[in-house]
Amino acid sequence: MLQPEFVPLAALGDYVARADEEMRARARAFFEEIRRRHTVREFSPEPVPRDVVETCIAAAGRAPSGANQQPWRFVLVGDREIKRKIRAAAEAEERAFYAGKASPEWLDALAPLGTDEVKPYLEIAPWLIAVFAERRNAAATGREQKTYYMNESVGIATGFLIAALHHAGLATLTHTPNPMAFLSEILDRPPSEKPYMLIVAGRPAANAQVPKHALKKKALEDILRVV
Repeated sequence: MLQPEFVPLAALGDYVARADEEMRARARAFFEEIRRRHTVREFSPEPVPRDVVETCIAAAGRAPSGANQQPWRFVLVGDREIKRKIRAAAEAEERAFYAGKASPEWLDALAPLGTDEVKPYLEIAPWLIAVFAERRNAAATGREQKTYYMNESVGIATGFLIAALHHAGLATLTHTPNPMAFLSEILDRPPSEKPYMLIVAGRPAANAQVPKHALKKKALEDILRVV
């Protein structure tokens, strides 16, 4: 068993102490920025520099994870033919979903968003980011072992990624067709990885719209309890 070693936080120089008023200002500024993030389904084909997206993925890689196993893997897709294949496979799954796999209750919940089985943005947007979760990895110890808190860890990293992309000035869409095995096949991923999410990233189209229903966010008092 590996013995823990520690480095003083002060020696890293990564924590910056801030006065209360500065913390309030920074918290408010972040809230004001993140509240302007909206999911869109109309993207511009205008190119986005690859290094911008790669830096956002690097930020996602700084997320905390169970036992520091870092079970996230990202595949950045810009190739037109691969995007076409992903769209065709995703739409096949979505047609089955809307044609009967989804319960009436689920379809009713989706109705105000205006979604359907047609996903042109999977080809139009300059970048798709396929997120995979490693069932087993060797990041923490150097030897392969089961991943603990896999879904929680990858979920946190994905949140970091979405926030980073928004901060960089890009629009995003989270896409989770079910099942997603086609992503593993098209992107040639190993069996140890589970497809987790597909993130569409790019600039919004000039005519991009946001469903009014998506603008309804719960108030702080509805999501917070202080004890």
